[in-house]
This record gives sequence, structure tokens and C-alpha cells, in this order.
Amino acid sequence: MAARVNLTIVHETDRQLERGLNLHRAGNVKAAAEIYQKVLEDDPNQPDALYLMGCLLHQAGDSAAAVELLERAIQGHSERAEFYYALGTAQAKLGKFDLAESNLRQATRLGSRAEFHISLGTLLKRQFRLAEAIVEFEAALNLQQNHAPTLALLRQALTSANRNDEAIAYLDRSLAALGTNADRLCDFANALQEAEDFAGAIDVYHRALALETDAPRAWYACGCAEIALEDFASAIVCFQEAAKLRPEWLEARHNLGRALYEMGQVSQAYDEFKVCAGRKEEGTRLARAMMAVIAPGAPQAGNRDVLEIRQAWARDLGVDELPVRTIPLIQAASNKLKIGYVSSFFSTDNWMKPVWGLINQHDRRQFDIYLFSDAPRSAILHGYNSNNADHFFDTKQLSNKALAELIRDNGIQVLVDLNGYSDMNRLPMYVLRPAPVLVGWFNMYATTGMTCFDYLIGDREVIPAEEEPFYLETIQRVTHSYLTFSVDYPVPPVAELPCITNAQFTFGCFGSQYKITSEVVEAWSRILIASPGSRLLLKNKRLGTTASREFMEKQFRNFGVSREQLEFEGPEDHFHFLKAYDRVDIALDTFPYNGGTTTTESIWQGVPVVTFGGDRWASRTSASILCAADLREFVADDLESYIARAIHLANTHEERSRLAALRREMRNHLLASSACDTIGFAREMEEIYRACWKNHAQK
Repeated sequence: MAARVNLTIVHETDRQLERGLNLHRAGNVKAAAEIYQKVLEDDPNQPDALYLMGCLLHQAGDSAAAVELLERAIQGHSERAEFYYALGTAQAKLGKFDLAESNLRQATRLGSRAEFHISLGTLLKRQFRLAEAIVEFEAALNLQQNHAPTLALLRQALTSANRNDEAIAYLDRSLAALGTNADRLCDFANALQEAEDFAGAIDVYHRALALETDAPRAWYACGCAEIALEDFASAIVCFQEAAKLRPEWLEARHNLGRALYEMGQVSQAYDEFKVCAGRKEEGTRLARAMMAVIAPGAPQAGNRDVLEIRQAWARDLGVDELPVRTIPLIQAASNKLKIGYVSSFFSTDNWMKPVWGLINQHDRRQFDIYLFSDAPRSAILHGYNSNNADHFFDTKQLSNKALAELIRDNGIQVLVDLNGYSDMNRLPMYVLRPAPVLVGWFNMYATTGMTCFDYLIGDREVIPAEEEPFYLETIQRVTHSYLTFSVDYPVPPVAELPCITNAQFTFGCFGSQYKITSEVVEAWSRILIASPGSRLLLKNKRLGTTASREFMEKQFRNFGVSREQLEFEGPEDHFHFLKAYDRVDIALDTFPYNGGTTTTESIWQGVPVVTFGGDRWASRTSASILCAADLREFVADDLESYIARAIHLANTHEERSRLAALRREMRNHLLASSACDTIGFAREMEEIYRACWKNHAQK
């Protein structure tokens, strides 16, 4: 009787686990977990329930809990290969590589299955044990012939091990096996992309597309691989084809917008994101986020548009404010004011020039300085004059809530954001109100669109009084430029004016490609056509690919400029990047998104920048810097004056002589100007901080 009862229980347990497994496979994880848990309540050591619950927890991201259950499953059932496989994969996720390897090897000994060898090979490859990884991938292929993901992993491992001939042979073998089946070729290309062999994936996508040109999936996936290689010009073609074949495909339109933006087609990108943002599908938040990033540089978006777009993004956050912790005002009035700076980019030497210029000059007798950095102190090589009185925190691994708590625990009174929309992942942290006074400076150049920020700091050039209604924040202004700077990293010496010796006049722009809009190309084309014998040197990260250079050549050709007047160059290490200014006579600014770092670097290398004051903060940044540098003569009133000024400089002999003299004295000229008066700037900023805190204290 007892035996019959026990047999019934076993059968019922099997039925329950089978039902749970079916729910698990169907994606109903919650219901599956309830069934597994019920079985474990009846029998805490039931091995299959422990195993299945462990797999579920690992898939849900709780690998630590999974390991505990899987170890219990193995006790007394050491012959089950799948138990060791699951345990090994969970341990690998936790970084316990030695234990993971041991259990995965045991799995392969107990049951030689392809997925066991693939997981072990992947683990070994992550540890750069390529020869051993290749053995495991080959073992997997022996069990599962022509399995595309395994072939992709093996090809990548062989390439990493410099066994290129074998890698090519495996690729040829794969392609031969796939033949002329476009879908299977696309699957193989997807596997190559998953293995991060993006160049190989692109080649196979093109093979598939040669067989079936109207395959939106292949066009889309190929575009994603091009983006991974940062070849945005090629990606544009792919996503345009995908969107043409499937106009309602949100992801294709979004990625097309991203690629267009990176290549300076900002108006078109803005329109693509606007279409996506207006849809109801999942992912429209991402489109609104991209619009919030690019709106200040979009020609068709005015100040009111920027405000409304950023407000819409802020509403998407859905983060509840935490109550502000009260700091005793009597104590705050008698002690040093605690100023905190938050940045993800403290380690970027050239970009941080204005930041270090301020922080290094702070009066530590009156201010305590706290740096909350998403880069370790060891990564900051230049710029920061380390002060023992300062408090430095490496916050890279902290969530926004944890960072807000850290800031609050340190009693920061005035917190200054240095990221702006360059690191949107940190912006939600400010909604948590980590300090009583929140300030944006350095990298915002438009309203935050967030009600949590109290102040933005600019100057009279970038934020005229009549534009304050387009800001949610209270505007504070310094007397001169809000981007006063100090150069404390290695730079080349200033070279002589190149047109004096080679007769050819060279315009240049080393700004980011996304700032070189169609409107900018048209203006520069007019300048080049009206300046016979002149040329234009463009140099930036995006121009490192052939497709990008051809893309830009076509843009200029559309406005009548020949290839002979153009020179395109990609990135270099920063010292040699700056040395390219030796070949430039005058720099041309971008609009409506001006240079900031680019403008300071250009004038420091002796090359004046021709700009004009536009209709928004982002289009007046260069004017702010140049006016503070006593170089106002290079700031035109409008676009037509900008074009005329550049043409005059290139075609007038007397101007060349004057430029040569200015170039020789440029650094001394700058050091004597407000643009490099970091001490005076620090005193002004400190007064603003005091005033902001006083306003808070009086509320």
C-alpha cells in the first residue's frame, strides 16, 4: 500500500514539473516558479525541481541563488550532466571561472553535447585561452555539423589566435554548406555578428542581399553591424533600404535616424525620431530621448521646441523625488560650503579644460570640493591639480539611487552637473534631489527640461534676457565666458601660418561630424567657390572610413565643389590631431551647434575661428569664447556676414600678414584675456554658489 502511494506521488511530481516546464518554455516564468516552489515545499531535495528552479533564477538574473539550488540538485545525483552544465553557466555569470570550468568539463565528460562544449569554449575564450577554446568549438561542430553560431565562434577564436588561414577555411566551408539560401546566409551572418565578428557578418549579409535584395531583415541587421564598426555612412544605406521595404518598422526608422545624425544629417534624423516618438509602440521613449539630445543642434527646432522636447523626455522618467535632507543653516553659515561636481568625463583631458580651470582655482579655505566621478582617479592623467583637501569618489559602479545617497550622506549643499545630455543615464539621479541646490554648468547649452534643477550658469552672450522664458531653471551669468579655460595637457607648439609659405589658403574644421549639417556644407561650399585655389581640411573620428569620406564628398559635390578642394582625415592620438592645425589658416565654425572644445583648441593652436551669433545657446558658444578672448572681429552678425568674412580673409593679402602676426602671439594674447582668467572666473562662480545657497537658506 505504501509503495503504491509513493509511486503515485512520484508520478504526480513528474506531471507538475512537466506542466511547470511547459509554462517556463512559454515565457510564463511566474507560474512556472510557483509550480517548482510547490514541489520543493513537498520535497525540498527534489533534484529536478531544484534544477529547474535554478535555471529559472539564473535566467532571471539571480545567479547566486541559482548556484545554491543547483549545488543541492547535484548532491546525490552526480551523474546528471545537465546539472553540471547549468551550475557552470551560473558560476561563470558570477565570475567564478575556475569553478565554472570544472563543472562544465564534468558536464562534457558525462554527456558530450554541443551546447556543453560551446559554453566551455566561450568561457575559455573569455580568458584568452584560445587554443583550448578552439578544441571545444571543434568538438561542438563534430556533434552538430555546420551549426552557424558555433562556426562563428570558432572563426572568431581562430582569428584572435592569428590562425587566419584556418579561419578563412571555416568561413568558406560555412558558405559552401549554406549555398544560395539567403535566409540561412542571413542566420549565419547574425551568428557572426553575435560573436562580434562584424566585418565577417557584413560580408555575409551582402552575399545574402545579392541573392535577395528585398530582404528587410538582412538590410537591418547589416546596418546594425555597420553601426558596431562606427561606419555610419554605410549604415544609412542599409537602414534606408530596410525602412523603404517596411516603412512601419520602428527600429529601422530609429536606427536610420541615429546613423543620419552621426553623419551630420541632423534635420533628417530629427524628422525620423519625430515619427518614431509619435508612435505608441515600445521604444518611443528612446526616440524622445534622442530628440532631447539632438534638438539644440537641429536647425528646425527653436528654443520653444527644445524646451517642450526635453520636458517630454523628463516626463518619461517616472522617478519620484525623495525629500530633501535638511542641512542646519547655522552650521552651514559658519563652515565651508560643500560643493559637489558630478561627471562621467573627468578623464577626458581636452574636454575638461574649463572644468579643471575652475576646480583648481577654488579657495579651499571657504569651500570643500567633492568630485563624484564615473572614472577612477588613476584615469585622470592631466588637468586636475590634486588637492589633499578634496574628496574624490569613484562612482562608476553606483546606481543613480546609490549615488544620490552617497551625495546626500556627504552633506553636499550645492551640486553641479557637468554631464548634461552627454550622459543621459545620470540625469534621472537629480530627480532624487541629492542636494538642496542643483546647478547645471559647462555642458548643458539649453534648458534641462527638468523641474528638479534650480539654476543654469551661462553668460550674457549665450543666454540673452529675452530667452529666459525658454528655461525652467533660474539663469545665473558670469561676466565674461562661462567656458574660461586652462590648457594643462601636452599640445604641439604653434606653427607659422601655412599660406605664407605654400600660397594655398586652407580652411579647416576639426569639429564632430554630427555638427556638420547640410546647411553648414552649403555655406562652406559658397566660401570655397568664392575663394579660388583654397581648400578645406575636415578631420574627425567619423571620417576614418572610406564610405564616410565618399559620403562627404558627395555632399559638397551637390553644391558644386570639386574633390580637389577637399581633404578628409580620420582620428589620431590627440597630440597629432592638434598638430594638424599646422596646416590650417582659418577655422570655420559649425552651426547651429557651435564648437566648444574645438574652438578653444583651435585658438590655442593659433588658428582663429570664424563664427556668428545664432538663435540659441548652442549657436553662440564660440562667440562667447572669442569675445572673452578679445577676438570679437571673427564673430560675424549673421550667416551672410560669416560667409563674407571667411572669403575676405582668404582673398586679401593684407589679412594674411595680419593673421601670421596674430598666430605668433596667440597664446600670450589668450593668457592675457578673460578667456584664460581662471582665477577671476573661480571667484565669480564662488559668488554664484554662495548666492544660490543663500537663496535656498532664506526660503
